[in-house]
Amino acid sequence: MKFTVTVPASTANLGPGFDTFGMALALHDVVEVEVTRSGLAVEVVDAGAGDMSGVPTDESHLVVRALRRACEHLGVSVPGIGLRCRNAIPHARGLGSSAAAVVAGIAAGYTLAGKDFGDFSDVGDDALQLAAEFEGHADNAAASLFGGFVVAWQAGRVFHAQRLQPHAAIRPVVAIPSELSSTGETRALLPDTVPHGDAAFSASRCALAVHAVTTRPELLFAATEDRLHQDYREPAYPASVRLVRALRAQGVAAVISGAGPTVLALTTTGILPRDVDVTGFEIVELPVDLAGVRVDTAS
Repeated sequence: MKFTVTVPASTANLGPGFDTFGMALALHDVVEVEVTRSGLAVEVVDAGAGDMSGVPTDESHLVVRALRRACEHLGVSVPGIGLRCRNAIPHARGLGSSAAAVVAGIAAGYTLAGKDFGDFSDVGDDALQLAAEFEGHADNAAASLFGGFVVAWQAGRVFHAQRLQPHAAIRPVVAIPSELSSTGETRALLPDTVPHGDAAFSASRCALAVHAVTTRPELLFAATEDRLHQDYREPAYPASVRLVRALRAQGVAAVISGAGPTVLALTTTGILPRDVDVTGFEIVELPVDLAGVRVDTAS
């Protein structure tokens, strides 16, 4: 049995929606999966994501771990597995590389169990729960699973997400620096409490953001204002925060993508203002991926 899993990158938070909003982006990791007679073989190919030398090729590989977890959950046993991972999503940049790896592994496990990933009514909630358990939150994982724009939440130990259709006029642009960022380290910079006024501000912007992303993109600038996390994380990536402020000074709905340090600009033109200094950043327009993870089964 052979098949290919294609999974999109994602951006999270979109400003005020901390651990809540996610959006899939058209930059993809591709995992070729083959059932073999025995053992495990993992090959990692750099398709533009930078140095892959530190990525493990044993049972600790994140795709393998997620695949094993899905197989365990579904009661599936396979004699051996061969994986060829073509990575295009840069690691540790705030573009959901770890969530994409988990979703790829989960999708592979469900496919091995004979589940149809083309019908999310059959596997969606269950697969999301498994994927989000790896991440501790569902925003990136849900975006990579379902595509489009997602609103994620947690009730007790159960993760949920609702997929919404983003407005067709939105053209995301990312500014990717060479520096890396650790989600754990940037989370450690966040305070345990925030002022009541900032919490109220965030609630209003989150509500507005759902409307802006789906219906009124002209409201994105106001809807992406944040007081919960970006300023607190500035010591981790000052150049990225400076770029966000420079873009916003020009009226661009710019935010830190996920845990950073990539900067996300939600534009309707696909370009950034020419007079904003983007030295040190790679500028890429990445359309919204509307499909989410895809599985292609070879004959």
